[in-house]
Amino acid sequence: MSTMTAEAVDTGVARTSVLVIDDHTSFAELLTSAIDHEPDLQGLGFAKNATMGVRMCRSLQPDVVVVSSGQPEGLGPRIAADLMAASPGTHVVMLVSEPTSEGLAQAAAAGASAFLARGTPLTALLGTVRHSHSGVIEVDPQILAAFATQALPHGQASAAASLLTKRQMDVLKLMAEGKDVRSNAKTLGISQNTCRGYVKAIHTRLGVHSQLEAVVMARQLGLLAASR
Repeated sequence: MSTMTAEAVDTGVARTSVLVIDDHTSFAELLTSAIDHEPDLQGLGFAKNATMGVRMCRSLQPDVVVVSSGQPEGLGPRIAADLMAASPGTHVVMLVSEPTSEGLAQAAAAGASAFLARGTPLTALLGTVRHSHSGVIEVDPQILAAFATQALPHGQASAAASLLTKRQMDVLKLMAEGKDVRSNAKTLGISQNTCRGYVKAIHTRLGVHSQLEAVVMARQLGLLAASR
């Protein structure tokens, strides 16, 4: 196991502890070092695989885990659930190389806090780590947009089309582009509260709890394909 234990700097401010899980050792080392050089963050170390990462998470109880979704053991889709079972107070930030609707939906349902493209700039990644406790699932627009090019296994659009109203479909299409409530409200010329109401209705109709899950479910049902 490769780890680099960091000593907390006495600044009078509690540091957010972060564990990295990635099978690329050089990347994991550099990211851990970069995290630990931030005055408000503490790099606890890194693990090379999911099994080791879950064990370290259980032992160290980090505030945040940054984990690659493409683990060699094939544990990517369920690693968020395993990590949060090992340390219920931990927030999981997933770095995604090749997004699949099933895997990301499972991770979102398990409670992952954020999904970022693996090539996300360091500054943006650190910002996500700092805000991972906000309770809002952050999804990189590139990841949501990737679903637009994924082939649907079967056409269910006609049967599913009646699930949502035209305005709800308008909001759903913008959600699929990675837009937030404020941006969607401005685009549609409605208030943010009204837009939030549409988002809540979409979640209820599709039986989901997050923007990511809504987009995944809509793709599976063919709703977004039908709306083009």
